[in-house]
Amino acid sequence: MPKIQHRLRANATDAEKLIWSRLRNRQIGNFKFRRQTPIGRYVVDFVCESSRVIVELDGGQHAINADGDAVRTQTLEAMGYVVLRFWNHEALENTEGVLLEILDTLQQSSFDDRS
Repeated sequence: MPKIQHRLRANATDAEKLIWSRLRNRQIGNFKFRRQTPIGRYVVDFVCESSRVIVELDGGQHAINADGDAVRTQTLEAMGYVVLRFWNHEALENTEGVLLEILDTLQQSSFDDRS
């Protein structure tokens, strides 16, 4: 595993740890996720390749870099991904709501792929 991915995993936030514990091993709708995965020039928090859905968890530093995040999202969307962004506190305080939104998006993206 490249050094940056190892460092990101080792320094995961509480929100990332929590959401990963619920996404891993196909626990949500039987969709497979990977974490801290390089896509283009970015390393995304979580990705389901089969549905082309990326989940990003943002801490306070992202409020300062909102323009950079917007460019990142646009670039990933131009590559065919759906990008879901959640604040860390939202993932911690409303975990079930976040997971439901992720599942809804996964199911919609999978449905779109079959049409």
